[in-house]
Amino acid sequence: MEEKLNFEKISVHESPKQSPGFLLWHISTSWRSSIESVLKPIDLTHPQFVVLATLGWLTKNGDLVTQAAIGKMAGLDPNTTSQILKGLEQKTLIERIQSTDARAKHPKLTSKGQAILTNALPAVEKQDAEFFNILTKKELQQLIQLFQKLKEIS
Repeated sequence: MEEKLNFEKISVHESPKQSPGFLLWHISTSWRSSIESVLKPIDLTHPQFVVLATLGWLTKNGDLVTQAAIGKMAGLDPNTTSQILKGLEQKTLIERIQSTDARAKHPKLTSKGQAILTNALPAVEKQDAEFFNILTKKELQQLIQLFQKLKEIS
């Protein structure tokens, strides 16, 4: 006969419902699925949207940006950022302008990329609002503050 696993010895939580990590996993999975359903008709993956929107935010005043700056703001490693940018370039949503430093290129939105982002960003923000509408305005502001605090450590 197999011995039962003693969760009282291996977990500080009475159940997964008390585990912040487990809850975050479930919430983030559900949220991401809702965002992906909005992006699919626009022919963007979630990571592509994040990089496209990040590029849009960083260049909204006409500034040139680096791939590294995009990755840092998006919270992605350099290799992942590079792969996503290549995919966006293949879709002609961005172009990469050669820098004076031959090793660096400055990604920039194309007119097609601007048009896609003009549709995608409001759609994602609307979906965010629907996903989080169970919270009061005060609770949502508190959640945003908590997320900002947690982001400081990442």
